[in-house]
Amino acid sequence: MNIWAVTVLLAIGGFALLLLKAEGLIRDRYMAFFAASLMLLAMAVRVLCMEHKTLDYINFLSQWVDYYRHNGGFKALSHSVGNYNLPYMYFLALFSYLDTPDLYLIKLLSIFFDVVLAWSAMKLVGLFSRSAGKRLFAFMAVLFLPTVVLNGALWGQCDSIYTAFAVMSLWLALDGKPKLSMAAIAAAFAFKLQAVFVMPVFLAFLYTGRVKLRHFLIFPLTYVAFMLPAVASGRPLAEALTVYFQQAGTVGSALNYNSPSVFAFVHKAVDVEMYSRLGIGAAFAFMSLVLYWLYIRREQVTDRVLLAAALLLSVGIPFLLPHMHDRYFFMADILTLVFAVTAPRHFLLPVLASFASLLGYHAYLKMRFLLPMSYGATALVLVIALVFLYIFSALGRRRGFKAH
Repeated sequence: MNIWAVTVLLAIGGFALLLLKAEGLIRDRYMAFFAASLMLLAMAVRVLCMEHKTLDYINFLSQWVDYYRHNGGFKALSHSVGNYNLPYMYFLALFSYLDTPDLYLIKLLSIFFDVVLAWSAMKLVGLFSRSAGKRLFAFMAVLFLPTVVLNGALWGQCDSIYTAFAVMSLWLALDGKPKLSMAAIAAAFAFKLQAVFVMPVFLAFLYTGRVKLRHFLIFPLTYVAFMLPAVASGRPLAEALTVYFQQAGTVGSALNYNSPSVFAFVHKAVDVEMYSRLGIGAAFAFMSLVLYWLYIRREQVTDRVLLAAALLLSVGIPFLLPHMHDRYFFMADILTLVFAVTAPRHFLLPVLASFASLLGYHAYLKMRFLLPMSYGATALVLVIALVFLYIFSALGRRRGFKAH
């Protein structure tokens, strides 16, 4: 690993410490030493991962950067390259101009957003607790969460980007900033389609008064704005806006791709098309049930219930959908952690969610199963049941009670 990359990594760590100081969480030299020590450790763990090349990097990410490098950089944004949405491809096009190995650049980008994600999680926790200890723990816990470290620093994936914006959108909506919240969730969706797992909660934000109908106009405007650099480079606007529709035929033919979804329980040959339809129908029914439940009890819905609902959707929807991949519970890993920090008696939630995700990560990164994926699916069934019971308990209390 070259000196430039190490310097950037240390700068990212320094930026993280500045965020903590701005939050008032570093008040004396002892706390500064403690936070700096943890940050150095978080960055050191990532240094150990930086040289690793996965098949995703070798077969896809590096090839996309090379394509931009040999076809005019930003000019090549007019071409259809890869199967990620355009905002992420802007970074790959930028990297094609630099002499630094793109392996480092790709991973450093994700690590930077690990910090943004940790900050977003800390801000969300701060809505429920002003405890400096809880907020600092949330920040550091995200940076040390195994799936966060492995996703960006080892795998070179970018799930921290869309999840940072998605978690930010939840914080902003619950903090009375609906316009910024809509812009943030649009940014999340612009980077990764998996943002849809949590987006339905915005309907609950609507009928509980956290956002207004007019605020939803910000979503398409923000999304279009993210596509404009590609349009300026020659990409047809209609094509830029419909990348996700173009990807619809690339989901593959398997029901499950190392994911702890409900289809991990399917061990025999089945009619994939029929089971896929059943999964899609089940996911839609699950989402509708959650939203209807919140609607009929909307006067009793608190901010914590809305956070629990976002968590429930982020687990339940990908759990039921077909063709899910190993990394698709990344947002659930973060939201279970946030929920547990705000309510420590729910500490099992992030343990179960991370266990399920790590089984998928191990299957991909090691090319073998540590345990049957059905074990992970069982863990997620428990997460869904526990969160469901929490919401049932909270909404079952007498009218007007605030469940904090």
